Amino acid sequence: MQPSRPLYEREPELAVAAQAVDALCGGQAAGGLLVFSGEAGIGKTALLGEIQAMAADRCTVWSARGGETVTSVPFHVVRQLLQPALDRFPADEIRALFGDWFEIAAPALGLADPSGPQPDPQGVRDGLDHVVSRLASRLSHRPLLLIVDDAHWADGESLAWLSGFTARLSELPVLVVQAHRPQELADRDADWAVARSQERGTAASHPALTRVALRALTPDATAELVRAGLGDHADDPFCREVWAVTGGNPYEAVELVAKAQDRELAPVEESAGLLRELGASARGSGLVARLERLGTNANRFAWAAAVLGTEISQELAATLAGMSSAEAADCTARLRDARIVSGFDPLEFVHPLIATAVYRSIPPATRTAMHGRAAWAITQAGLGAAAASRHLLEVHPDDDQELVAQLREAARQHLAVGAPEAARRCLERALDEPPRPDERAALLYELGCATLLFSPATTVQHLRAALDTPGLDETLRIDATFRLASALSHNNQLKDAALSLAAEASRTAPGPGLMRLQAAHFLWEGMQATEDDGPGRSARLARNADHLKGRDNAERALLTLRAFDAMLRGENAQLVVDFCERALVDGRPARGLGWTDTEWGFELPTMVGITYAFTDRTDRAEELFSEAVRAFEISGWSGAHLAFAHTLLGLVHRRRGRLAEAEGFLREGLRLADRAGRGLPVHWDAACLLVDTLLARGRTAEARLVADRYDFGPPYPTAMVLPDAPCVRGRLLLAEGRTEEAVAELESAGAALEPRGRFNGVWAPWAGDLARALADSDPVRAAQLARRARVHAERFGTDTAIGEALRCVALFAPEEEAEQLLAESVRHLEASSSAYEHALARFEYGIAIHSEREVARAQKIATACGAEGLAARAQQVRASIRPSE
Repeated sequence: MQPSRPLYEREPELAVAAQAVDALCGGQAAGGLLVFSGEAGIGKTALLGEIQAMAADRCTVWSARGGETVTSVPFHVVRQLLQPALDRFPADEIRALFGDWFEIAAPALGLADPSGPQPDPQGVRDGLDHVVSRLASRLSHRPLLLIVDDAHWADGESLAWLSGFTARLSELPVLVVQAHRPQELADRDADWAVARSQERGTAASHPALTRVALRALTPDATAELVRAGLGDHADDPFCREVWAVTGGNPYEAVELVAKAQDRELAPVEESAGLLRELGASARGSGLVARLERLGTNANRFAWAAAVLGTEISQELAATLAGMSSAEAADCTARLRDARIVSGFDPLEFVHPLIATAVYRSIPPATRTAMHGRAAWAITQAGLGAAAASRHLLEVHPDDDQELVAQLREAARQHLAVGAPEAARRCLERALDEPPRPDERAALLYELGCATLLFSPATTVQHLRAALDTPGLDETLRIDATFRLASALSHNNQLKDAALSLAAEASRTAPGPGLMRLQAAHFLWEGMQATEDDGPGRSARLARNADHLKGRDNAERALLTLRAFDAMLRGENAQLVVDFCERALVDGRPARGLGWTDTEWGFELPTMVGITYAFTDRTDRAEELFSEAVRAFEISGWSGAHLAFAHTLLGLVHRRRGRLAEAEGFLREGLRLADRAGRGLPVHWDAACLLVDTLLARGRTAEARLVADRYDFGPPYPTAMVLPDAPCVRGRLLLAEGRTEEAVAELESAGAALEPRGRFNGVWAPWAGDLARALADSDPVRAAQLARRARVHAERFGTDTAIGEALRCVALFAPEEEAEQLLAESVRHLEASSSAYEHALARFEYGIAIHSEREVARAQKIATACGAEGLAARAQQVRASIRPSE
């Protein structure tokens, strides 16, 4: 990327770059992002070459360049950046560099064959981050400079990686310099680094982000450029006409000067009239005419090179052009002399404008045929279906079943390296071919599976089409319905998910497949925020599951659902735990029901862990959720899946009363979720739990900020939120002193939960909080609510549920009875794992019996579990109580 000509009027841009490089090399800044933008030919590439030259002695420089014809090639830019650096290491060192990320990220770089489950694209990006960070750390005192030219033509997978990576630059000794054309970037439906970072609010706040828009040359600078090429005797009118013809575009000015040299044009006013005609030959039809004058072979070879795009193999170009190696070498020499290509093998076009003009000059029918031949040549060279797929995408539909098979294979290869968007393009193109009628349904199924991670709505469309198309065998029909329900649930359509499962179950013969559908039906029915007949569904589930032993995964799935439903209903906790134990094998999810197994989904082990968390078996829950984090990290599922796993660990710590730890996991869950998108189901769960945790810590204002940032409030999603969202919002309103609003919210929560028979007061503490809210205005009703909550808690039977219920009932009891109730509450909560609730009960007990010692113990527990607000209140109360003798 060395500059091919002197730079004019780029001193400010070079000064900005020099300052960034100096800061990086001098340790003044950890890293930065420098972005240059400008129209085609404005001098971006030359500027980047100068920056590379100025940094070469002090930095390790890796560079890459997007290409107009290779935007559909996954990880094309990333591979350009990293492969040359990694080629220096032997295989064992490369594996060590990747560490646990090898199986996830190495296939994306072409360094290993895919293995294991299909990786989450976010996991691949995290693996690439890890590798670049490790490589940067091995560079010793030489910081890393990454240069990306023509970023507007980078492939989507590379853009997505750059987006996340540039947001982390403050942590690394890395400077990223990018250049793009603003209009082309706006026209492309892609999130490149800066645009996506701005959207998420990271780049705008990045202290080391600098944007520079390149301007056209002034007449004076253009004159200087002309005289440097044609001699000092070039007169002012001639120079002025060069500027007028080119608009001060450096590339066009240089090319025009070169043409004037070739024509031996005198650089004087009398020749100025010829410049417009001469300038036209540097672009568009003029360039094409100039190319044609080089001869048929050179023209055909240039077409082949344009079809191949970038890093052009001379051998492949020769094959595509139908000529010998000697003929190809001769054509290369002629094209080099004409300043159309540079290099030898691989070749590159001198400028993207030339590549575009040559490509677009190929007659459409010829261009399509050449793409088909390029796909054949690449396949024959053993480069695989994925490498050939970008050419197959350009071939016109022609009922070619071999092409359908190639595109389906390419899609499988793209999915295996974490490029589902590329897989989608291949499968959609295969549908257009079209496939044979008996293969169409299976292809639609594959297309639905390809879009599941990033577009639930598109997945729904394709899977419904697959199910409506004849030819899908029973196994695929069941799996398609299961995945359809999952996509509908992620699209906030739980009722439709349940209906789809019920419809398919009605036409499915008895057997494991039917049990899978029935289990999924119970799952998505029960996960709805509202349903018509909750008790009826629970009764049907009990009839189907209570007698099961957990002999296979279908039975274990039903037992899991039964356990979760019984926990929500507040049935006897020991019975609930027994269901959980039958659903596991030696205390762990069975093979096929694990965190990354796709047949049943991660929802089932999640429900087991949540059930444990709300039945005071938090140690079991923590084991399961820690295993989830490990499984997702190992498999590279570091998008919404890993976000949810951290959220679940936050739940466990909240239930244990480890509030500071809970907050840490929940904030990390939200951070990971934010990377994956907006408005995801995990956002609701993590925000709900974080609001609840912050309230327990006494930080009401922060809880409100979280609630507002994530729109935590009505309208609620159609899916249940962990824990019950209206209950947590009611608690927030109470903490803010908005009692009337809180009462309305809590009454609404109770009205929704009671008809469904969901009486678990730990999951949904609406009754206790409503009783407290009504204590002054309606003490009779408040006492009734507290007593009913106690009945349900004693039926459930956990120490946490009973202790919390007794603490509430004590508010409405005579003084002596209240003391006894609080003492009993302390005993239960001390035996539970709920340290925060234990601190609350002991605090209230200490006040009731006027014991400074008990309040001091409450303060100590509150401090240990991170409840700063309660600890501060306890400190104040201690000062007002005379120490007991």
